[in-house]
Amino acid sequence: MRKPKSLAALVLGIILIVIGIIILLLSASPSSLILILIGGALCYLGWQGGNKALIIFGHACIVIGCLLVTWGIYLLPYSEPTLAHILGRPLFWGFFSILGGVCANYHGFCRCLRQK
Repeated sequence: MRKPKSLAALVLGIILIVIGIIILLLSASPSSLILILIGGALCYLGWQGGNKALIIFGHACIVIGCLLVTWGIYLLPYSEPTLAHILGRPLFWGFFSILGGVCANYHGFCRCLRQK
């Protein structure tokens, strides 16, 4: 059996898919579909590896995160300060996606990936 390239990315992708499915079932928020897609892409990157794909993924996460933050700002007047509304709305996942994209871009140029 083939060994995954990055176990951390694979596990994080699985966690994001599970969280996205839970949010989709609980709040029926369309932003959870984006979370599921990002988790699936992370699972693929964790299994296949490669710095070019990681850099493209990082830039895509930043763009998607900006769209989610903008959408979340428009939804702020309708949100309640409960845990379900914080985790189920696109503003939280937009910031999460932007920071994850920045992390992926930095890791794409990391010495540990360039030496392979």
